[in-house]
Amino acid sequence: MHLIKLSVGVASYEELESYRDERAHWWGADYGEDVHVHRTRTMPKRADELIAGGGSIYWVISGIIRCRQPILRFEASTDREGKDCCDIVMSRDMVRTMPYPKRPFQGWRYLEPKDAPPDMGAGMEEQGGEIIAEELAKLGLL
Repeated sequence: MHLIKLSVGVASYEELESYRDERAHWWGADYGEDVHVHRTRTMPKRADELIAGGGSIYWVISGIIRCRQPILRFEASTDREGKDCCDIVMSRDMVRTMPYPKRPFQGWRYLEPKDAPPDMGAGMEEQGGEIIAEELAKLGLL
């Protein structure tokens, strides 16, 4: 089982990668580890299933699933206003996926493994494979 989430305000994979370290510091969510943290309001009801199955967050950037980050664990937390929230602690590794169009939605959704886009093959980005795959996906051929 995986999660899928919109990366709001981010226009590219490179932009998400460039400021992901800063976000955790905005919230004071420093776990003293080399991890990336995303804060959300609620703990996923299927958290145990996500962890046990090696789940990832699939990031939707500008209407297209472009990458994923493996989820390490979920931590209950409290924000600066005293409200309960959940920190999704993820590996720093971002894995590019085959581009897959996704319409906007609010919050996050569960993503069945069978519906998750496959990881991009080694070297495809350098060879222009990502651009070709994105165009094929827009045409409904991937």
